[in-house]
Amino acid sequence: MTIGNKSMVSRRRLLQITAGGVVLSGLGMPRAVRAEGYEGPFTWISPRGTLEVLDDYGFWIGKNLGYFDGLDVEMQPGPSDGTATVKFVAVGQADMGFPSPGVFSFAIENGMDLKSVFHMGARDTFSLAFRKGEGPDDIKEIEGKTILLGSAAWESIVNPMLAAQGVDISTINYVEAGWPTWGTALAAGQGDAALSWEGLRAEWISTGLEFEYWLGVQNSPLPANTFVVRASDLEDPDKVAFLEKYLRGWAMGLQAAEYNPAAAVQAVFEQFPTLAGNLGPELGLMSIVQQMNVFRGDMSKREGWGWHDMESWQTFFDISAEIGQTSKAFQASEVCTNALIPEANAFDKDKVKADAEAAEVSDDLAAVDVEALKASMFDQAI
Repeated sequence: MTIGNKSMVSRRRLLQITAGGVVLSGLGMPRAVRAEGYEGPFTWISPRGTLEVLDDYGFWIGKNLGYFDGLDVEMQPGPSDGTATVKFVAVGQADMGFPSPGVFSFAIENGMDLKSVFHMGARDTFSLAFRKGEGPDDIKEIEGKTILLGSAAWESIVNPMLAAQGVDISTINYVEAGWPTWGTALAAGQGDAALSWEGLRAEWISTGLEFEYWLGVQNSPLPANTFVVRASDLEDPDKVAFLEKYLRGWAMGLQAAEYNPAAAVQAVFEQFPTLAGNLGPELGLMSIVQQMNVFRGDMSKREGWGWHDMESWQTFFDISAEIGQTSKAFQASEVCTNALIPEANAFDKDKVKADAEAAEVSDDLAAVDVEALKASMFDQAI
C-alpha cells in the first residue's frame, strides 16, 4: 500500500486494536480493560511485535543479575501494529510502552493521557537503508523516492527525521512492505530505501541483507524511543515508588552492559536460543554495541540513565507541528518528566561493575574483540 505524505494513515485504522479483544472507539473508553493498579504483573510491551531482539538487553541482564527481584513484572511482545505499544498502555492492557517519538506524539494527539518517564534513546536510533552503491551523497536526494516501512505507523518516525534535514516530505512515497519483510523487499529491488535502526543493522547482516545507511545516530538532532506510562499513575505514590524500583532495574542493567557487553548478549541469547543461533557471537555483540551507543548518549550531558534532554524533545515536537503531523507543538516539559530519574539512578555502580565482571560468558562471546566492533560501528554509513 502506497502512502503519500498528503494521505496519512487513517485515524480509524490507527486507533483500532486488533489483538487482545480490545477496540478503542474514537477517544472513548475501551470495551475491555485490565484491572486497575499493579496488583497483577507490571507489564512492559514492545513496539516491535517481538521480544526476540537484542534491543531490550538492559532488562535481560538486569533480570539475570537479580535487579528485578521482588518485583512482579513481565515482558510482552504485543502485536506488530506500530501503535499498539501506546494503545495497550492507554487502555490498561499494559503498564509501560516503548514508542518512538512519532508514535508517542500520535498517542498524545489522539487524547491518550501518557507521559514519558525514562528516555532510552538518547541519540536518534533510526536510519535509512539503501542498496549498496545507491545511497545519496546528500539526504535531500531522497525527495521523490519511495521508502519501505514495516508498518504504516512508521511514517511518523521518518517524516520528522527527514524534515529536520530540510527534506520536502510531501514528495516522499511510503510503502508498507510488512513486518518482518520490508528489508527483504528493499534487497529485492522494491522501493529506494527502507527504515532501519541501530542493532537491526547487525540483524539484517545475519540474514544476508547487506546495505549502506544514512545514520540518524550520526546526523539527526532528534530523540528516539522512550518508556511511557499513564500520566495518572504518576499521581499515585505507591505506583511512583514501584516505577522507580522498576526503572532502577533497567538502569542497573544498562550500566552492567557497559562493563560487560558480552554478558548482556549472553543474557538475551539464553532467553532466546533461536536468536542466538541466527546471530552468533560477533553479530550479537555488533548489535548491542550499536544500541549501547544510542542508549548511553553523551553521559557528560545527561543526569543519569533515562534522563530526557528537553531541548531535543522540543525540537521534535516543533517539527511535528510544522509538518502537520500533530495539530500543535506539544510542550516537552508537560509530556516528559525527569522526576523519576534520580531514584532510578540511585544504585551502587561499584557493585554493578563487580556483578557484571563476575558474570560468566561463553568462550565464543569472550573471544569477540568488542573494541574492534566499536571502531567499525559506522563502516556501513554513507
